[in-house]
Amino acid sequence: MTGSVSDHTALIKSLASKLGFSYCGIAKAVKLDEDARRLEQWLKNGMQGSMKYMENHFELRIDPTKLVPGAKSVITLLYNYFPAETLSNASYKVARYAYGDDYHDVIRNQLKELLHLLEEKTGPVNGRGFVDSAPVLERSWALRSGLGWIGKNGNIINKNSGSYFFIATLITDLELSYDDPYVRDYCGSCTKCIDACPTQAIKPGKVVDGSSCISYFTIELKDALIPHGYAGKFENWMFGCDICQEVCPWNRFSKPHDHIALRPGVAITASRDTDWEELTEENFKKHFKHSPLKRTGYKGLMRNIHFLKQQPDEPAGE
Repeated sequence: MTGSVSDHTALIKSLASKLGFSYCGIAKAVKLDEDARRLEQWLKNGMQGSMKYMENHFELRIDPTKLVPGAKSVITLLYNYFPAETLSNASYKVARYAYGDDYHDVIRNQLKELLHLLEEKTGPVNGRGFVDSAPVLERSWALRSGLGWIGKNGNIINKNSGSYFFIATLITDLELSYDDPYVRDYCGSCTKCIDACPTQAIKPGKVVDGSSCISYFTIELKDALIPHGYAGKFENWMFGCDICQEVCPWNRFSKPHDHIALRPGVAITASRDTDWEELTEENFKKHFKHSPLKRTGYKGLMRNIHFLKQQPDEPAGE
């Protein structure tokens, strides 16, 4: 392997920038004991809802050496997804992260390219990239890498650019220079995200009850019906929810991305309420096969739209 620790660090940050990542931070690969305790309590309180996968591979989540033997560094990358476009043809709302192609595919390809380009310069590297699809505590590593602070809504917030970012993680056996961890928490006494959450999913102490979050109900919940007690509280979000980010003062610094793959397709930008309501399963599969919307599936999306029409005093399932 050629090059010094500082050379490798500078190379990684340069490659990350060229590949479209807005920020790159690096932390020492250590066991996350404090995070483990918080995660254990969160799970004990049942805040994962039906997301039983959150209970799996606990040791892998808190120890990077279990994912990459000999790991020395955890590289965290932020990929901007704040769109220039505003969807206005329909009253039904889609979270901004889902406007374009599935980010898992987009960023996974970028991580593979990053590793490939890195090995061209340094020789073989033992490393694995993760994008919200493996047991990695991404926000904890972003915090340790000095990329921002964890807001009261659970999101990583960057002082200069807000919170509309995908987080990617690259764990490697390369020894690198580590960034200063733990930037100052600038949330202060602000409670805008807590006050704005219609389902009161954001709790004191930077705890988000996943089992009562709109994003959980509209994406992760696979039940045939959404609990009727939440009728009238979704504010027309049919896939995901951006409310806590929309009200966050730090997102006034968000800048539109320029990633072609994340731009909204015509199936989203041109659709009106009737188009969504009359969408067939065939057209859903055709237009959204590369979209994050496929996660909830056709039946899930139709369930969500039906639920948005329900009133609090209307019998469940009507």
